[in-house]
Amino acid sequence: MKKVIILLAGVLLLSNCSNKAKQETSDATGGLSGTIQLSGAFALYPMAVKWADEFKQLHPNVKIDISGGGAGKGMTDALAGVVDLGMVSREVYPEEIQSGAFPIASVKDAVVPVVNAANPHLEDIKKIGLKKSIADRLWNQEFSTWGEILGTQAKTNVHVFTRSDACGAAETFAAWFGKKQEDLKATAVYGDPGLAAAVQKDKLGIGYNNIAYAYDQKTKQPNEGLAIIPLDVNENGQIDPEEDFYETTESLVTAIGEGFYPSPPARDLYLVTKGKPTKPEVIAFLEYVLGDGQKFAGETGYIGLSEKKLQREREKLK
Repeated sequence: MKKVIILLAGVLLLSNCSNKAKQETSDATGGLSGTIQLSGAFALYPMAVKWADEFKQLHPNVKIDISGGGAGKGMTDALAGVVDLGMVSREVYPEEIQSGAFPIASVKDAVVPVVNAANPHLEDIKKIGLKKSIADRLWNQEFSTWGEILGTQAKTNVHVFTRSDACGAAETFAAWFGKKQEDLKATAVYGDPGLAAAVQKDKLGIGYNNIAYAYDQKTKQPNEGLAIIPLDVNENGQIDPEEDFYETTESLVTAIGEGFYPSPPARDLYLVTKGKPTKPEVIAFLEYVLGDGQKFAGETGYIGLSEKKLQREREKLK
């Protein structure tokens, strides 16, 4: 009988410890639970994954599902209520605001033009960079050879790529030289990874990518098979020392933060809800993104928002 009492006491003690542990976990996480669904811009995908991983360490009872598909899909899904947060890598249009879009700026990045790293004219390309006027004509199918682009006698063909899906990268890149995505005439490829792969496979190819797909997040160098084309910002026909900051993501991100890289193609990235968010887990996630989540921007290849802008976005959630 004595053994039974001792055993029962042990079971009760373990039960109490278990309940206490559960209570401590609940207290630590604020009792937050539920599911957050995100879809949309490839540009924001790597950053969103990092935020989700870190957020779930603080709130293990919250499940977060993230899928790509382009900024257009993110906006459509958010307005349709299919997801809690649409990832949008362009400015939100007035008609989307009228339809209920509630955008929260979350982080900043940029689109960069890319060529194949084995391009036979790579040194010349890096010396003169890319002007707005040349980009405008290049994505209007007015050039057929690299010689026409570089002002040389080279007869090597040029193969131009663009995005087939409605996306912020194409819209932002086109905006740099005064156009829209639908104005870009080139071989169309789906998605940021797809466009990068197309250029990597074609020695004569040229395209554009978000930073997270142009550079390797671990090495901070351009992805294997890709080279970044510098922008000739002052349009003097050459890349000056102050325009040459593409060697690593750190140097590019610094240049963007200091305003040396034009905007566009630098831009804010948005998390969009349908109407002001009401789900506690979604609000908590957005508050995290606008708070501690900003410290992961640099290491993931993005630029954190200024404190002034962060405060403005936080006010929108109140």
